[in-house]
Amino acid sequence: MRKFFFIAALTIATNIFAQETSVLLKEAYNLELKFNEPDALAKYKQVLVNEPSNYKALSRAAELSCSIGARNTNAKDKRLLYETALAFANRALVVDSNSANSFYLLSLASGKMTEVETENKKKVAFVRDIKVYADKALQINPNHALANFIEGKWHYEMVTLGWTKKLAVKTLYGGLPDPSIEKCIDYLEKCKKNDPYFVLNYLTLAKAYKENNNAVKMLEVLNQLVKLPKRNFDDAAYIDEGKKMLADEQ
Repeated sequence: MRKFFFIAALTIATNIFAQETSVLLKEAYNLELKFNEPDALAKYKQVLVNEPSNYKALSRAAELSCSIGARNTNAKDKRLLYETALAFANRALVVDSNSANSFYLLSLASGKMTEVETENKKKVAFVRDIKVYADKALQINPNHALANFIEGKWHYEMVTLGWTKKLAVKTLYGGLPDPSIEKCIDYLEKCKKNDPYFVLNYLTLAKAYKENNNAVKMLEVLNQLVKLPKRNFDDAAYIDEGKKMLADEQ
């Protein structure tokens, strides 16, 4: 009889937690629609208190920690947010190591860590991790839009980096491919095909076409960019940057 009551109590508790999780996830989603990322992140963290292995919460907590951190002007807070994002990404990989999204999250967080890491060897290691994890994501799902974006952005940033940093990466990790603006454009175009409303991809693609001296394609992408809907907090700023770039080039 005691065993029966214990099982019944456990079932009730599990159902309550499941209902609470569902409510919290819905509330977090609604906050994201209102571009209230800090409160949405707090909701996802609440979910993880109840369900530490909730993949949706881990994924969005990692991404939001990155986007909020990018806007934070306090160096210590920015680093903490990026380190937290990396921790969430690692937890997501433990939950699902066969998901392209898990490796994308690690690639994303590694990229953010390059902005705050001061030790050169560690920074270069994060530069390597961006490419390695994005490669793994695309091996699982070649059409993962965000992983294609990360790959394209890696090539763009490596092409436009100073030779000292390029040499450091090549010296420590000679197995990495040479960066290429053509490969950059290929990846970004594939991202565009798989996610035609991803604003930052358009802006990066326009810059890549400019780097490649292709003014026609650059203007074409910019004209598409300025008509896109705003899907998250940062899109307004990216669209404004695109409008300025378009005005400067015309």
